[in-house]
Amino acid sequence: MNICVFLSAADLDERYTAPAREFARLLGEGGHTLVWGGSDTGLMKVVADGVQEAGGRLVGVSVDFLAHKARPDTDEMVVTGDLAARKALLLAKSDAIVIMVGGTGTLDEATEILELKKHGKHGKPVVLLNTAGFYDGLKTQFQRMEDEGFLPLPLTDLVLFAEDGPTALAHLEENIGSR
Repeated sequence: MNICVFLSAADLDERYTAPAREFARLLGEGGHTLVWGGSDTGLMKVVADGVQEAGGRLVGVSVDFLAHKARPDTDEMVVTGDLAARKALLLAKSDAIVIMVGGTGTLDEATEILELKKHGKHGKPVVLLNTAGFYDGLKTQFQRMEDEGFLPLPLTDLVLFAEDGPTALAHLEENIGSR
């Protein structure tokens, strides 16, 4: 499976890096390919290292103004001209999407992917990996959107909030097989 992971390129606390490292190991050991923003810094590096060390493949999609931070030892690296093209290519190259902890860029990627799914532009499974309760507030907001009629489909059809990597990966493997 080609699994797109949206996540931070910042150096983060162990409460975020340890679960990310575990998820990366699971991806690699499962023979999956990591499709990600291609950066060799911060949490992006932690996950890429973990997938590669466990035998998985790396497909990076960077953007021209961040190309100097791109990981040099990938199986494939593409550099796009802008963020919109980057997001489109990340989606096109993936079978499933996992959203890990991150800042405004990760939130932008997450909401675009969910908006496209809401409108039927893709049917790929999407998981928000809620490490250390990072996305509790967002989960509450999405639940309110559903409860008050802002979502045209059930929240559970749009995204799974997973508390850990094994749950996230099991959901993806189950849902890819049923597509």
